[in-house]
Amino acid sequence: MRVLVCGGAGYIGSHMLPGLAAAGHQAVVFDDLSTGHREAVGDAPLVEGDLSRPGDLDAVFAGARFDAVMHFAARSLVAESVREPLAYYEHNVAGTLRLLQAMRRAGVERLVFSSTAAVYGEPRSAEIDEAHPIAPINPYGAGKAMVERMLADAARAYGLRSVSLRYFNAAGADPAAGIGESHDPETHLIPNVLRAMRGEGDGLKVYGADYPTRDGTCVRDYVHVHDLAAAHLAALDYMDSVPGAHAFNLGNGGGFSVLEVIEAARAVVGREVPYTVDARRPGDPAVLVASSALARERLGWRPAYTDIGAIIATAWAWHRNPRY
Repeated sequence: MRVLVCGGAGYIGSHMLPGLAAAGHQAVVFDDLSTGHREAVGDAPLVEGDLSRPGDLDAVFAGARFDAVMHFAARSLVAESVREPLAYYEHNVAGTLRLLQAMRRAGVERLVFSSTAAVYGEPRSAEIDEAHPIAPINPYGAGKAMVERMLADAARAYGLRSVSLRYFNAAGADPAAGIGESHDPETHLIPNVLRAMRGEGDGLKVYGADYPTRDGTCVRDYVHVHDLAAAHLAALDYMDSVPGAHAFNLGNGGGFSVLEVIEAARAVVGREVPYTVDARRPGDPAVLVASSALARERLGWRPAYTDIGAIIATAWAWHRNPRY
């Protein structure tokens, strides 16, 4: 298949490209490089363009016939979405609407959408499955939920086939391919732990040590980017035989606390992790862990990386020699 990868120069999108190539698919990257990295694209064709400009989308669809689209292009900082909600709705919701309209004009009827656990809002159970109410508490999660609703409506009206993959915490890297996690600003725990070990940045902060968890710190579900890429490939196959709009959680089936991540990083790297404990951040639930039973059942997906130390080891291998 020829697949248009929107946001393919970003963290997760760039890790999708080797997976598509290994499966025999042809990828074309569409990215404005505002947060992505040209170096992360490798040998895949790169079309610079912006979802805010319909002309850019029409041009890329006019340049080649695509069988499917993978959509990773989104702004994704929760705190920023609270400060700048209209910018998030413009890019993440209106931008996706423009993409769907361009796909319809071009006759492309399959989409794999990068969604998020943030659509659930405050968890009502320790382990979240797809039956959990959709009740986002910030504009980032609300925008993703809006797009999922658009996809469901488009499936009924136009026959668009789609799979929304609700990630929990993407982590890890593919150092062999020369790609890894590099954000500015960096808000994710694992790269910030590794940066603290290297003496970079402003120092690691642990936000809250008085939660009702096994060690007082928040528990989160971490999924390796290779496993996320495998789920996207499985979603392509799933849409071949199953019409409609579908949503699946992607998690590793267990959770790790902040202190457990710090200890695992210390064991992998052999260095202490300097950190300070700060106050809780508003809206941070104590535990956020996915049930991925539906993805296992319907997509045949099982994460290969379930050990946090193994995930951190791949990230550390890249952070020792980052290329961008």
